[in-house]
Parts: sequence; C-alpha cells; structure tokens
Amino acid sequence: MRVLLAGGGSAGHTSPLLATADALQRLSPEVEITCLGTRERIEAQIIPAAGYPLEFVPSVPLPRRPNADLARLPGRLRAARRAALDVIDRIRPDVVCGFGGFVSVPAYLAARKRHVPLVVHEGNTVPGIANKLGARLTEHVATSFPDTRLPHATYVGLPIRRMIATLDRAARRDEALAAYGLRPDQPVLLVTGGSQGAASINRAVLGAASSFASAGVQVLHVTGRAHETQAPETGVPYVVLGYVERMDLAYSAADAVLCRSGSNTVTEVSGVGLPAVFVPLPIGNGEQALNARAVIEAGGGLLVEDASLTSDWIAANVVPLLLDSERLAAMGTAAAHLIPLDADEKLARMILEAGS
Repeated sequence: MRVLLAGGGSAGHTSPLLATADALQRLSPEVEITCLGTRERIEAQIIPAAGYPLEFVPSVPLPRRPNADLARLPGRLRAARRAALDVIDRIRPDVVCGFGGFVSVPAYLAARKRHVPLVVHEGNTVPGIANKLGARLTEHVATSFPDTRLPHATYVGLPIRRMIATLDRAARRDEALAAYGLRPDQPVLLVTGGSQGAASINRAVLGAASSFASAGVQVLHVTGRAHETQAPETGVPYVVLGYVERMDLAYSAADAVLCRSGSNTVTEVSGVGLPAVFVPLPIGNGEQALNARAVIEAGGGLLVEDASLTSDWIAANVVPLLLDSERLAAMGTAAAHLIPLDADEKLARMILEAGS
C-alpha cells in the first residue's frame, strides 16, 4: 500500500504526521509512505530528517478576514492543486491523509479529483478552515478531542511520539536532571512557548527570575531559537535553551510546566502526568483555551490569559505551586492519561482500512 500524508506549516501539523507515519510502519512494514509539504516551512527540515520522502506544493495561506491575500487565494489554490495532482499522479497513493493547514487543502482537492480515498485528522478542539473543507469530502474523519464538531468525526486523540507516549518520568528523572545540570533537591519549572517560542512568556518568566531564585525553584527555559538569550545569574540553576530535541528528558526533569496550549503540548504534558500552567495563544479562533479545558476541569492544570501573564502573577501563583509537592502530585495524577496516548495507531489503522 502507498500512503500520502499531507501536513505542514507548524509542529502542530508535522508532529502528528510523523507519529502516524511511524505507527503505519510498525503496523504494516511494507507500506510506502510519502509526505507532502512546502519548501518554506518547518516540514522541509524535519520530515526528511525523520527519513521520509517529501514532495512539495506551493504554500496557500488561508486568510481569516478580507485582505490582499484573499484576492490572491484562487490563483494560489489552483497552482497548489495542480502541484498536488502531479504528486498523486506520480506516487499513485492508495489513500491520502491530511492533518490540516496550508498543505492539506490542495491535497484534499487533488484526492477528490483522482478519486483517492481521503482521511482527515483535526488536531484542535475548534477545526480549521482546511479540515472543515476536508471533512465534507470524506467519511473518514478523526479528531484529537471528543467535542470537536466535524461531519463523520471519530474521536481518536492526537498522535504523539512514542518516546513521549511511553515515557516513565520518574525512571528518567536522574538522567534528565544531569543532562541539564539541574539539582535533585530543588523543584524544576519547565517553560516552553512551542516550537517557535513565545516572546510574551519569555519576558514574564525572565522577569520573575529573582522570585524563582529566592524560593529555590530551578528553571529550564526553552525560549525558541529566535528568542535565545543569556541565562540570568541568580545562584539557583536557570537554564536557557533555544530548542530541545529530547522533550522526553525535559518533561522528566520538570515538576511542572508553563506553556502554550496547542493540541500537541496539551496531549503530551497531560499524558505524562505533568502539572501545567497553560497560557493560550492570544490570536486565532480561541482553540488553544478550548484544547486545555478538559485538563483544567479535571484539576490537572491552570489557565492564565496571555495578557495577564506578568512577572508578578508568576511570583504570586507559579512559585507557590512549585513549592507545594502535594498539590503537584494531585495535579499530575488528575492529568495523567486523561487524553488517549494510542492515537497514532488508531489513526494508522483508519488509514490502512480506508486505503484497502
């Protein structure tokens, strides 16, 4: 069987794509996988690095409001559809699976034109424009959250990397602390704004460095490569990294995490039982706040709006949390396995059945 996986533009699309590709190979080693992406975005680096062939289509931004990009959309979409048709005609896949975003619309349209079975996976609670279209073209629709409203939707969860889905944080803690030069006798806050980083989170957390130090709280701060900066010298370990390859070790070193609430992040941190302070991205259609809702309602996390996240708020709310081991343990237990961690194989089976 030949499978074409379409997704790109951000780690939110490419991470579940790669997790699904790996699951397909585990379940059906003879399957031939090709990926579809753009030359300009993150997938151009990470998909070939993972060992999968990558074909390209032009990027087609989908404007949320009337602007110059909206006027150019029809021409861009026709060009991208032609490129996707060329790929399908050469690869001749038995099934196409799209994960939303810029790349998926031309893949969906090309699959329909060539009568190739289509599977759609939606990563967020609130579906994007691409997958609203895709879900109307197929009966094979998978969602990451149970209350996502799409036609024909089946709740499977979000495919995540096996190194995270099978992670035993306690067993890896000593190795993780040593890897980052952190002490075993003081709590650790992991900070991450996602694959690109978050300037507002970085500013607020760096501004609270003295509060962390006074309380004896260590910080492992993943700023994003574009925001990497000098670590503050406070006498208590404060580690600044632009990017982390081994998030399994970062999660294992941490007692709690302050992070955005993209679907991938919510699934990973809740799945490994890591108490979270979620700071939803303040733009978009509000999906990040909704992504975290189930974890927060279960008691596994807190939510603060981006505009309210200040150094003073962190000192008053996050620092005391890190010092309360009983509360952290209760939050971790509440979060653990709230969201299924076998979505990669569930989605892979859906793809194999659709293409057979």
